[in-house]
Amino acid sequence: MIANATLVKAFVGLAPVSMLFVGALILFCRRRSVSGFLQLFGAGCLIVVVLSHVAEALELIPWMHWGHEHSAGHYLDLWSAIFGVTCFPVGYLVSALASRRRESLQT
Repeated sequence: MIANATLVKAFVGLAPVSMLFVGALILFCRRRSVSGFLQLFGAGCLIVVVLSHVAEALELIPWMHWGHEHSAGHYLDLWSAIFGVTCFPVGYLVSALASRRRESLQT
């Protein structure tokens, strides 16, 4: 029962994270910038978080010991979450500030 709930939560999280990733990819392809890269990297890390929960629920790659403290799976999930939650907003903030600066220079 718990594995099914984990799988459902992971698939529910996959939709918004995928939209973030596709949006960041489009932004990066249009305007190759540091802020675009940070957003793309952060969204990619969040995809890794969701996929690690899918792997945990389906018991894929058992040597990663998904869900166990001090295991490779735990640290992959943890560091991906930290980088994703840090890099995506920082990239967005840098992009917003650069956009605001460009607008103020045009007027």
